[in-house]
Amino acid sequence: MEEELKCPVCGSFYREPIILPCSHNLCQACARNILVQTPDSESPQSRRASGSAVSDYDYLDLDKMSLYSEADSGYGSYGGFASAPTTPCQKSPNGVRVFPPAAPPPPAALAPPPPPRNACLTCPQCHRSLVLDERGLRGFPRNRLLEGVIDRYQQGRAAALRCQLCEKAPKEAAVMCEQCDVFYCEPCRLRCHPPRGPLAKHRLVPPAQGRVSRRLSPRKISTCTDHELENHSMYCVQCKSPVCYQCLEEGKHSSHEVKALGAMWKLHKSQLSQALNGLSDRAKEAKEFLVQLRNMVQQIQENSVEFEACLVAQCDALIDALNRRKAQLLSRVNKEHEHKLKVVRDQISHCTVKLRQTTGLMEYCLEVIKENDPSGFLQISDALIRRVHLTEDQWGKGTLTPRMTTDFDLNLDNAPLLQSIHQLDFVQMKVPAPPILQLEECCTHNNSATLSWKQPPLSTVQVEGYILELDDGNGGQFREVYVGKETMCTVDGLHFNSTYSARVKAFNKSGVSPYSKTLVLQTSEVAWFSFDPSSAHADIIFSNDNLTVTCNSYDDRVVLGKTGFSKGLHYWELSIDRYDNHPDPAFGVARIDVLKDAMLGKDDKAWAMYVDNNRSWFMHNNSHTNRTEGGITKGATVGVLLDLTRRTLTFSINEDQQGPVAFENLEGLFFPAVSLNRNVQVRPGSGSLSRVGHSQQWEEVTLLSHCPSCCCHCSSRTRRVPVQQRGLRRS
Repeated sequence: MEEELKCPVCGSFYREPIILPCSHNLCQACARNILVQTPDSESPQSRRASGSAVSDYDYLDLDKMSLYSEADSGYGSYGGFASAPTTPCQKSPNGVRVFPPAAPPPPAALAPPPPPRNACLTCPQCHRSLVLDERGLRGFPRNRLLEGVIDRYQQGRAAALRCQLCEKAPKEAAVMCEQCDVFYCEPCRLRCHPPRGPLAKHRLVPPAQGRVSRRLSPRKISTCTDHELENHSMYCVQCKSPVCYQCLEEGKHSSHEVKALGAMWKLHKSQLSQALNGLSDRAKEAKEFLVQLRNMVQQIQENSVEFEACLVAQCDALIDALNRRKAQLLSRVNKEHEHKLKVVRDQISHCTVKLRQTTGLMEYCLEVIKENDPSGFLQISDALIRRVHLTEDQWGKGTLTPRMTTDFDLNLDNAPLLQSIHQLDFVQMKVPAPPILQLEECCTHNNSATLSWKQPPLSTVQVEGYILELDDGNGGQFREVYVGKETMCTVDGLHFNSTYSARVKAFNKSGVSPYSKTLVLQTSEVAWFSFDPSSAHADIIFSNDNLTVTCNSYDDRVVLGKTGFSKGLHYWELSIDRYDNHPDPAFGVARIDVLKDAMLGKDDKAWAMYVDNNRSWFMHNNSHTNRTEGGITKGATVGVLLDLTRRTLTFSINEDQQGPVAFENLEGLFFPAVSLNRNVQVRPGSGSLSRVGHSQQWEEVTLLSHCPSCCCHCSSRTRRVPVQQRGLRRS
């Protein structure tokens, strides 16, 4: 708190502080020191009085300007005045520039009479400029509350009391005058409080006793700055300042809203307390944050030591590996050196022996030539000639060529290693943080689920990809359904009315992150579907938002529904909107890769009932079974019941079941399917039911017609449909 109790000009505790209109405080002596004198002709009041274009608003803006001088960044007069003087400044102990005492005026004979001047004061903290009126500094109220806080603070610190009149480096107080309420050191007492005249009756006490008496004495009631003899009794709401009763009767506050001083005092105390509660919470958070930062400093230091040790160990390992490789290469060089020496030495030895033999033969032949016995010479000359030629041939081509070069045929390829050393740098050594699933973007539709995730905001670890996992919808083991760099994935082909758990993790070269929090997803209980143009034959014609289909060919063409079923109980109806010339449409279920250019049921990928105007047949893999009486006409309704719990398929026409169970042992993924030609037009009927469970009986329920455009039920009628004993959830 000490910084709040020190003057921004002198740097010491406030002495006789005054409150400026900007709510900042100054010692009265310091405020007197930083006053600036301006000519009357340049004051804002005179400029407005002379008809200047400066409005009240402009003056308020000008009043907020800093009085910095361009020459020395000290306080000067308004920068907008043409004749504003620039005065050199001095610096206070806390860094605020203040003006020195004014220089003595020149002799009257040499200087013109000074123009009338007004006093101007600039707040050292917010640099707002204030023009004083005729009362001068007495026009600013004294902050007695701040004086009381300073007294209590100094008493709590038990610090030595200082003289209140010393201009520089206040000395320790020697006495206190109870009447003047001022602490004096001995020199200031002799100079400012002599023991004579009226001051002789004042009571001087030791500083400690004076501090106690000051604390026990009642606080002086602050008086009005406009009416010095009146105490503050009310509070002006508009001016936000205490006023006296004369201000309300004849002063500038007469037309303002005022309230009782005590009530506003309690109200503002309550507001300050509430504000302090919020500030206290922020301060508490700041303290906890500082503790966290200090712990981070310690952790950073520990991690730095550990990391440096790891780095040194890694570099030492590289150096050791290089030294080992160096030793291996040197060993190869030594082997090459020994090999070259051996080859050369062997050749030297061989040539030495052969040269000795040749020299001996030559000397012997020379001695033979010297003999004069022709017959004896001719006896051995042929043999010697052959030996000489043979020896000469032995010194033939290659014999006098070195078998080994002096150069070493080894070239060390160190460029890749040097490049690797130059590229040696830090890579991401940590695994990524667990991703965060974005719940607001995760959703399910029918039997598909869309999941979205992101990395934590403060995570700087590089991520190379993500792995999304889902369980089997029954609480079983998780399995990977997506691996890639995208942060959003849609998974199709899930079971209806099932609860799936999803989780995701990130990975990079360093490893795999922990899993994110597990998200539970509920697929739709009721399957709404339309026909799928993307998988249908090109001759199929779609209308009514893909809810109505027909064909432009006389041959049968197949169209599938968009939604596939692999689990549970599902029932849907198809209405015949047009039936001309007695065609044979087929209705049922099929795999996604069923033949699209033949009647449904012609291959082994479809299970269907095809009908005419009199009869119906069940067909699978081009095999007909169970011919049943009862055909269709325009307006008829065909019902399909797919029970994947019992693995059966049953058909009905106009609510009448067609024979027994049509197909059994069905397993896998099935799509609603229809085959038709240009003489038939089909659309979904009045409703559908889907539920994971068993079909055990038929009961009458009300099927509601669903409108995909407005998501509402538009009509209803009673139908007899197969449901389990506890009943299906109505669509």
